[in-house]
Amino acid sequence: MRIVSLLPSATEIVYELGLGDSVVGVSHDCDWPPAVLKKPKLSQAVVHSEMPSAEIDQIVRERVHSGLSVYHVDAELLQRLKPDIILTQELCEVCAPSFDDVRHAVKLLHSHPRIVSLEPHTLEDIFENILTVGEVTGRTAQARKVVTQLRRRVARVRAKTEPLTERPTVCCIEWLEPIMIAGHWVPQMVEYAGGEDWLGEIGEPSYSVEWTEVREYNPDILVLMPCGFSIERTLREMDLLTEREGWEELSAVKNDRVFIVEASAYFNRPGPRIVTGLEILAEIIHPEIFSGLAPKESFIRWEGA
Repeated sequence: MRIVSLLPSATEIVYELGLGDSVVGVSHDCDWPPAVLKKPKLSQAVVHSEMPSAEIDQIVRERVHSGLSVYHVDAELLQRLKPDIILTQELCEVCAPSFDDVRHAVKLLHSHPRIVSLEPHTLEDIFENILTVGEVTGRTAQARKVVTQLRRRVARVRAKTEPLTERPTVCCIEWLEPIMIAGHWVPQMVEYAGGEDWLGEIGEPSYSVEWTEVREYNPDILVLMPCGFSIERTLREMDLLTEREGWEELSAVKNDRVFIVEASAYFNRPGPRIVTGLEILAEIIHPEIFSGLAPKESFIRWEGA
């Protein structure tokens, strides 16, 4: 079996199922586990993470509006790799090569690989995706084992948060310029971790908001998780928030409850590590209850300039 994964979360799932040796090609964004860095890269993006956030947003919006892809899939390399299965997505045309990009590239192939599109919107959808990958790769039993373990970890967190009467308000920002509120599974993670997210909607896409909406919301906790960014990368653009009018008056800022997380690893990608993201949020929102769950250096408390 020869697998091509053009979606970082799908790549993580495949490796979790013990199929790393079957992976013959990945996307340029696939970086976990470390062994995947040696695999041939099948895609390129027209933007890169070192560009300013506003510039990335402008380029992406212009291309999407013009009906152009944000990615290039190397059809010639794809043909040489001769995959049996291609894992891709339709959820977000900004996050990874889309189903249409892949279908166009596959038209040039002499073979007819199976294209599997993963479309999660909630935590349960993510678990179902793992089961789907297990089914199409002949690893059903392993996939069920992985999902059972992930669900148990979720249940352990929820068992401690469901009885809580005090739930801090939380705002999860997924992009800094323009400001975007995290959607899909993130508001659900906040709820399970014992918080309340009044701006994000479970199962619905992320969306742009005016800064005035964040100020009016005035959350107890602010969690910064720009899509595809590391903590260090987010820190380089903190001025996009700190220089906004009213930043210092936010309750989260006054009470030192602004946090920056490893977004790409634990929040943006709907793979097995999303449950670790839930555990990170649990520690952030209720440190009086949770400790020792978050991996080292998975989040920091922002302490100002």
